[in-house]
Amino acid sequence: MSTMAVPDIAVAPVDEGFWTRSRKVGLTLLALGLLSAVLFGALATDQQARFTLSDDAAGTALEINGTIGAILFGIITIAAGAALLAGVPKRWFLPVLGVGLVAFVLSFLCWQVSAAPTGQNFMPLVNIIRGTFILALPLIFGALAGVLCERSGVVNVAIEGQLLMGAFSGALFGSISGSVWVGLVAAAIGGAFISLLLAVFAIRYLVDQVVMGIVLNLLAVGVTGFLYERLMQTDAAKYNSAPRFSNWEIPLLKDIPVLGPALFRGNIFLYLGLLLVLVIHIGLFRTRWGLRTRSVGEHPIAADTLGVKVLRVRYRNVLLAGVVAGIGGASYTLALYSFTKNMIGGKGFIALAALIFGRWNPTGALLAALFFGFADQLATYLGAINSVIPSQFLAMLPYLATILAVAGLVGRVRAPAADGKPYIKG
Repeated sequence: MSTMAVPDIAVAPVDEGFWTRSRKVGLTLLALGLLSAVLFGALATDQQARFTLSDDAAGTALEINGTIGAILFGIITIAAGAALLAGVPKRWFLPVLGVGLVAFVLSFLCWQVSAAPTGQNFMPLVNIIRGTFILALPLIFGALAGVLCERSGVVNVAIEGQLLMGAFSGALFGSISGSVWVGLVAAAIGGAFISLLLAVFAIRYLVDQVVMGIVLNLLAVGVTGFLYERLMQTDAAKYNSAPRFSNWEIPLLKDIPVLGPALFRGNIFLYLGLLLVLVIHIGLFRTRWGLRTRSVGEHPIAADTLGVKVLRVRYRNVLLAGVVAGIGGASYTLALYSFTKNMIGGKGFIALAALIFGRWNPTGALLAALFFGFADQLATYLGAINSVIPSQFLAMLPYLATILAVAGLVGRVRAPAADGKPYIKG
């Protein structure tokens, strides 16, 4: 019996010289700080920028003069950029970067909120946080599906198709049965079906995994679009009127200021998404299954030598990823909307970006998904207060944030060593 895998290619380390990643990011942050202090400070007004701790204009609020706030937070961004440019210990890179980015966003918000029309110069933090999590939900499920696949050595570009098939199956079978639970199970099976095709062709027949993922996305769009036109459009009451999960309030936790109303009065998908992040993180780094998964994704030959069934692990995890992504798709049709053609709208690819931004770690993927969700929610908020920023720019803000995050902030990241590499056991 012989075992073969595509060998790793050794890459010599690159000497960055003076312009290390930290200094490049610091220079960018310094420029953003100057922009916010000068431009945002000049455009902001002397009205109070109010950040209410509720879901409307009433109640307690954090207030700051718009001009002062824009300049002050701009200066903090400059200080963070200068610190990175001067050179900080590696362990301080992410905290300093985080402070700088948050300060830049706050400077921008001081301008926007203070310049809003009278009566609209407030930001309801509860609504913003709730909206961020709702918009991030499919990204969280999609990114977790990517973690399960790619930690096993299988590239999952088919997240878009898994989410779409889950949304369609949940809507269709939930409508026919009149049960949200039947719809949820159907959504999981729909996502697993796309994953099964990915597993068979990528693992068994060694088809290029990226190409296969794109093909499966197109297949999902075609199949769901065809059935939508033939069934759902002709009889929406029967095939596209699935019941919705109601919100579940958690006693005591729901009364926590700001976070309570935003997080603990949500639906099952919010709680399930956060629970899955915790479970998968513990599973990957604290259990035998996680050790085998990571060994298969890093060095399948060594794992096989120790008795790990490499192909079995990959099949199992790819199917499990489809279940997770399918449930994520159901968060659209069993909680928010009726099904429409191609309703995922590229969220699967943003989930893939969140996976990379989060460094193939469930917790990191969660934070990245929330970042993209906040960008999406911010675009909605700015449109509601009649921002002077063109609506076309607001619509592309989440995708712009995706490009900047992956290309500019992550820098060099290392995927699992065997990710995307076929494994043949003969």
